[in-house]
Amino acid sequence: MAHSDEQPKVRGPARRSLRPLASTMALAAGTMIGEFVGGLLTNSLALLADAGHMLTDVVALGLSLFAIRAAQRPATPQRTYGFYRIEILAALVNGAALIALSAWIFVAAWQRWWHPAAVKGPAMLAIAAAGLAINLAALWILRDARRNTLNERGAWLHVLSDALGSAQAVAAGGLITAFGWGWADPIASVLIGGLVLRSSWRLVAEATGVLMEGVPGDIDVDAVRDAIAAVPGVISVHDLHVWTITSGFVALSAHATVTSSSGDDVLWRIRELLGDRFGIGHSTIQIERELAPEPIRPRSQG
Repeated sequence: MAHSDEQPKVRGPARRSLRPLASTMALAAGTMIGEFVGGLLTNSLALLADAGHMLTDVVALGLSLFAIRAAQRPATPQRTYGFYRIEILAALVNGAALIALSAWIFVAAWQRWWHPAAVKGPAMLAIAAAGLAINLAALWILRDARRNTLNERGAWLHVLSDALGSAQAVAAGGLITAFGWGWADPIASVLIGGLVLRSSWRLVAEATGVLMEGVPGDIDVDAVRDAIAAVPGVISVHDLHVWTITSGFVALSAHATVTSSSGDDVLWRIRELLGDRFGIGHSTIQIERELAPEPIRPRSQG
């Protein structure tokens, strides 16, 4: 049996993401307070919806920071893979919080549609524009972190959807200021809720797939099986499993039946193949040698 203990390569980048995430969380907290107060003063549901979204941003970014810290802890006899899955749990919580927020936005927008309220357009426009500028700055800060892990991409999606929400609030504030269209406020809220729901659904689906130990979307199990079977000396492959421990850390286990005359280098060929072609650095391969046929013995003359 061959076992590869290579660690995921995303640990270094994830560690470097701590400062950008912390800076973005500080910006989100300030924007949240400003939009909440502004929403109360201007009577704007769109601003209050955006402030609620910013609250989930702050929580999401805090969870991301905690998850990255926790994932650096060494493995224990009880948790032999360490604490990598905390990042996936944080991504799942972030996605679920976004879905709940979108539901609240839809309900509030429906109520506002049937019970309109006067909105102070100019003040709403100014506050929403300031929020949009801050969100764009946060996206720039997280431009590299979003490529690292599912957890960090979830945090980036939070900020992206909030930037789009701020843009909707800016548009609504402009319409109310220019034309007095009060209905633009609940419509903008619905659009914000739709953006939030779209970004969160995929995040929840991917996090759930990891927790259910599904095959990563970029890996074709049949292609992996055929590639291993094509290694010289390998007869067949069975009990093949591919799953994700955390973002960027794919694991594989399989049984390979090899010819009785194959050398020990067949293990290293398989491992090299998995790493080079499929990016799988953590593999456990059980080698089963083909039984040699029984020698034919001449019949005794009786």
